Order: sequence, then structure tokens, then C-alpha cells
Amino acid sequence: MTTATRRAPLTKTARHAKIIAVLEHRSIRSQTELADELAADGVHVTQGTLSRDLVEVGALRIRGADGHLVYAVPGEGGDRTPQVGEFASFEARLARLCQEILVSAEPSANLVVLRTPPGAAQYFASAIDRVGWESILGTIAGDDTILLISRDLMGGTDLANRFLTMSRTGKAALTAPPESEPQRSGTTNE
Repeated sequence: MTTATRRAPLTKTARHAKIIAVLEHRSIRSQTELADELAADGVHVTQGTLSRDLVEVGALRIRGADGHLVYAVPGEGGDRTPQVGEFASFEARLARLCQEILVSAEPSANLVVLRTPPGAAQYFASAIDRVGWESILGTIAGDDTILLISRDLMGGTDLANRFLTMSRTGKAALTAPPESEPQRSGTTNE
């Protein structure tokens, strides 16, 4: 028996989030190309709605790395420079945050509990969500604790090790750490 994933109706905010995600991961040259990308993800919009959405998310047309004009959205926080296809920079930012604020990572089956200094968990969880790793089903953040839920029933250890590796090295952990590394979590910043 197969189970279908139920989806809530797409709100304007959710549509904006999908538009931003597409623009951050791909170089989109036209509204038609963007509409096609959204439609492939099950989001159907009219040209008028898409045009308004682009204005509302602050999208601009800038010259991309290949010299063509592409849509871009402003960066996060104080950096409002438009960003195009910046997935790698999200992972670099996450690695930097791991090094700066990750206190510990404790796995259990498909769960990982990440500890941060007080007040940092929601900011850190937002950075994790921005990376959009397929292995992470979701995050829940409190004041100083984040609960990560892995898609893999036993994926907690691998995820915890990825975060601990980034905490030690300050570099993105694109693959799970080698088996020779400790499988138990521990304090990373003392």
C-alpha cells in the first residue's frame, strides 16, 4: 500500500518561498522559464500573478555569471546584494555557523538534537532550512535547542556527524564523515 503525501493549499507566502528557492538555485532568464520551473513543481500561476510576486519578493534582473540577464533575489540579513544560484554559499554559511555556535549534536535513530548558546537556535535552524538538504525532513527550534528529523529511519548519526565535522573544520560537509570518526556526539566548542 502506498501513501500519498498530503499538501496544504498553496498560500501566497508559500508561493513566494518557492519562487525564492528557484531563483536561489537556478539562473532564470524569463518569467516564462520561471513559470515552467514552478509548474514542474506543481505550482501553476498566471503571468500577471508571477509578475506581482517577483515585485513583492524584491527580485531584480542582474547580469549572471554567463553574461545573460537573470532574476535574482536580495540576500539575507544585512547583505541585500542580489544573489543568483547561491546554494554553495548557503552551505558555507551553515558550516561557518556550526563552527561559531554549535555546542553539541546528539543522534537518536532518525533524530538529532543540536544545542546552541541561548537565543541562537532559531537563527541556526533557519540556516539549516535554507540549505535544503534532502536528508532532513524538518527542523524544530526552541531557544537553544534544535530538533532535526532525518528522512532515513537510522540517519540521525550520519547527520550529527556532518554537523560535528562542520563545527570542527568550518567547511561544508557534502558527504557523511568516514566510518573511522566517532559515531557518538559530544561537545564541539568548549
